[in-house]
Formats: sequence, C-alpha cells, structure tokens
Amino acid sequence: MASPETDPTSPFTLDPYHVSEEFGFILPEPLQKLPPYYQPWMDIALHVPELVHSHELRSHINKMPLLSTEFLQKHRELRLAHLALSMMTMGYVWQEGESDTVDILPCNLAVPYWEVSQQLGLPPILTHADAVLANWRKKDPEGSFDMENLELLVSLPGGDSVKGFFLVTLLVELAAVPALRSIPVVINGVRCDDSEAVARGLENISQSIQDMTDALRLMQVYVEPSVFYGIMRIYLSGWKDNLCMPNGLVYEGIQTEPMEYSGGSAAQSSLLHCFDELLGIKHEEKSSSFLARMRSYMPPAHKQLIQDISLQKSLRSFAQQQASDHLNQAYHFCVSKLLALRSYHINIVSRFITVPAARARQLRNQRQDLVGEMISRAPTALEERGTGGSGIMTFLKTVRDHTKDALKH
Repeated sequence: MASPETDPTSPFTLDPYHVSEEFGFILPEPLQKLPPYYQPWMDIALHVPELVHSHELRSHINKMPLLSTEFLQKHRELRLAHLALSMMTMGYVWQEGESDTVDILPCNLAVPYWEVSQQLGLPPILTHADAVLANWRKKDPEGSFDMENLELLVSLPGGDSVKGFFLVTLLVELAAVPALRSIPVVINGVRCDDSEAVARGLENISQSIQDMTDALRLMQVYVEPSVFYGIMRIYLSGWKDNLCMPNGLVYEGIQTEPMEYSGGSAAQSSLLHCFDELLGIKHEEKSSSFLARMRSYMPPAHKQLIQDISLQKSLRSFAQQQASDHLNQAYHFCVSKLLALRSYHINIVSRFITVPAARARQLRNQRQDLVGEMISRAPTALEERGTGGSGIMTFLKTVRDHTKDALKH
C-alpha cells in the first residue's frame, strides 16, 4: 500500500518529516545542556577555540573519560551530544592545521560519537544539521530571531566570523520556511489540476527564495573573508577527497580500517534539494552524484522528504500542459529566483574562497607572510575545493547552468 506521502488520494503534508511550521528544517529550541553525567564532554566542547589556540585540545580529549550513551534519551539530547562531539572531533583532527593531522580518533571520543550518530542516522562528522540547524539560542527568549539576538551554543576557531557564518546560514534557513509550507500546496494543486493554487504556491516560494538571497547578503557584513579562508575553513573540512588526509580517519574502538567522510557543505542543506525536485531541475551525473551523497549527511526524515517530493507528479510537465499564462509565469519566476540565489552564492564563494586563495598563492610565491599572514597559512590542499570535497567553482557553475536549463521549454 502506498504511504500517505506518495499516495495521490491523500493530501501531501509535511507532518511526517520533522519539519516545523515555524522553523522549517531548523531544530526548534535546541537544548543548551546535557544531563550532568556528560559534563566532561561539555567542559571541553564549550572551550574548543581556546584549547585549539593553546594547542591543548588533543591532550584534554585524550584524558577524557569514556562515557556510555545510554543516558541520552531524547532527540534534542542526542542532537546536542552530536554537536558537541562533532566540534571536539574537528578541533582534535585539525588542531595543528594540515601539517600535523591525526590518523586515529581516540576511542573515548570515537565510540560515543559513533553510537550517537547511529541513533540519529547522521555520520560521525560535523554536518550542516549540527553546526547550523541545532547550534543556536536566543539571548532574549522573547526577542526577535535576528543576528543581534542570536548566539551559537558551541563554536570553532575564528571568533565573530564563525558566529556570523553559522548564524547567517541559519537565517537563510529561516527565510525558507514559507517556501517549505508552500510545497504541499503546489503538490496538492498539481494532483487536483488546480493551476491557480499551484501558481499561488509558486509565487510564495519565489518570495521566500528572494528572502533567502537577501539573508545570504549578510554574510558580507558578519564574516571576514581572510578569517574564513585562513582560520575557519579547515575546521569545516572532512577526511574524504582531502589531500591532507588521504587515508581517512580510524575511529578507534569501532573498526580498524580508516573511514572517509565529507566536511560541511551548503549542499547538506535540504532546502535546494527540495526546490530542485519540486521544480524538476535535473543535474548532470557528476554533480548529481555529489548532491545525492550529501543527502546522507542530512537527518533521515529530511532526506525522506526530498525523496518523496521527487516521486510526485511532475510540476514542470503540469505547467507545460496547462493553458495558463499565470501558472507558466509563476513557474518561470520561481526558477529565475532560484537561479539568482545560486548566482549570488557563486559570488559569495568567489569572495570568500577564490580571491583569498589567489592572494595566498601570491604571498607564498613572494615569501611574504606579514601582511597576509592569516591567508598565507591556509591549507594549500583546499585551495580549489569546497569543504565537502567538491571542485567548488566548477560544481557551483554547473549546478547554476542546469537551473537555467529549466527555463527552456
């Protein structure tokens, strides 16, 4: 029997997918504390930047007790535990930069990390679901959801730019909430041959995508490119497709063979995957395989939503078959807004990665380390790659061009 999500006789709804009416994919009201038994984790996790700076994080983690995960009972407890263990892991691996990485994650960190990851259906590495979706609190609980009233729960080296990077990304996710609420409107409208309902839903999604682009512009206000490139970026990098760690990482106490996981990536956000599936945007094999792999870094319910949207009746075909100028205009306008968002993302990546990478190469060639010391020390292995392991500019431009293809009939 078909599930309600794929059964065309039942209305499509977001209810089964852990999508909040108010927050979308964002975890509502993340916990700020774990049960007291886990205080040894939090004592380290809350001080990762300082301990990395003093080169003491690895020694603190090596002395940490091996704790059982059996007292983590609730979803929010597991999410905070995963966030804390993720931040500790990234700091442990990259404490000394690319020059002195580790081969083994010690069992007192690796074993609980693996167990929590298994329970959540997430990989044992820092993901978008950790660093962005479950890593926020309001300073004033009754106050507004904006940069001035938001704080991170756990951070990485990079000071205010780390806070800016994760929280601006959080605001992009928040801006998408009306679009997520409109996805069932569009799907159910297509099922019922209601072109006006579909057009109205697409108009709401278009406005929401515009709001996402506007939120992303805050990245240039709150994140310093030289800090992002020279300090932060390595801590978002994984041990797959990374020349700094060609053999991966052994999770001690789990298995003796090294494992490979990709670092954090915007492609781990479920938002654009949902829009692509809804609008019928197809990507070529190489881009598609990377995007498909990034879905395994999402909470399972969010990944399932993307899959179930992909199984619906084709919106693009519906729009082409209807004699409705309103619907066709709404569809094209929505794709145009998505194209503009992707184009702006390319500009951001150029500002924060491509330009600093060129400057770093120039400084190294000239053996000048003073003026641009921060970016000249950035990991050379990441110069042309995203933290998720992709050849970043080629990948982003290809994905953008496939979005443009959806405008052709």
